Amino acid sequence: MKDLTKTSTPVLPHQSDVTFLIDGGCETTLIFEDKLDLPYFASFALLETPEGTAVLRRYFRRHLEIAQARGLGFVLETPTWRASADWGALLGYDAARLREVNRRAVDLMQEIRAEAAPSTAPIIVSGCIGPRGDGYVSGAEMTPEEAEAYHRPQIEALSAAGAEMATALTMTYASEAIGIARAAQAVGLPIVVSFTTETDGRLPNGQPLAAAIAATDAATGQGPIYYMVNCAHPDHFADVLEGDWLHRIGGFRANASRLSHAELDEAEELDAGDPVEFGELHKRLIEVLPSVHVLGGCCGTDHRHIGAVAMSIS
Repeated sequence: MKDLTKTSTPVLPHQSDVTFLIDGGCETTLIFEDKLDLPYFASFALLETPEGTAVLRRYFRRHLEIAQARGLGFVLETPTWRASADWGALLGYDAARLREVNRRAVDLMQEIRAEAAPSTAPIIVSGCIGPRGDGYVSGAEMTPEEAEAYHRPQIEALSAAGAEMATALTMTYASEAIGIARAAQAVGLPIVVSFTTETDGRLPNGQPLAAAIAATDAATGQGPIYYMVNCAHPDHFADVLEGDWLHRIGGFRANASRLSHAELDEAEELDAGDPVEFGELHKRLIEVLPSVHVLGGCCGTDHRHIGAVAMSIS
């Protein structure tokens, strides 16, 4: 049996005939279930201590084992959603420390993959890139050129450390996604762009999802290898999933909760929804979207939700 967990030529999700899982809502799990203090949702700061690194190792291993038990591929997404300049500065990180922590995040994912049981399903290491802004609201929008300049140092750090692809999560407007895609193209790192939507299926700035994807593709020569939707419940975007552009959707990282972003921002308790229903909803999504390769969770989801997804699709 060829062990694809450690292949020197990575088979990225859109190139494979197997479905890939990702982990659940890393930050919400660590905050609400593990009772950890994560200022600004910056899970990368846990890499600064052996104890914090051990927590992250256990978290990702638990999800990876679910995928391997069902013969599914897995994307190990680095805990670097907040490891860019503005967010890092709030935690006292300069450019050099940010490069180092991004490197350590990739190293940890590579270690977890190396320690995994042999498998015929690939395990990919992806560098996670988050928005410059809040993630729930678009706020002041950068131009594509500003976004490219802002995000390129992190993309370079993740690529130099050995990430095989990168995923830009929780994008709230198209021009930031365009800048990220251009930066990744310049570095030579395959990039996935994941937009978030409000309860009406539109981006937080009001742009339709289809229009945001079309704009990003037009400005980058279809630079992203595929697109995703994250940080929204399936019910929030299911009604807009129609049209010729759907072949560009390669995955979802949905919320467990049907609450809006504004409601989630005010919530003091975690809304974990129904893990079994969560799995069934994803089964329906991939039945009508044959280009979907990757399924995982976002806010409020944990290993139970990912396990339910795995059972529903395999």
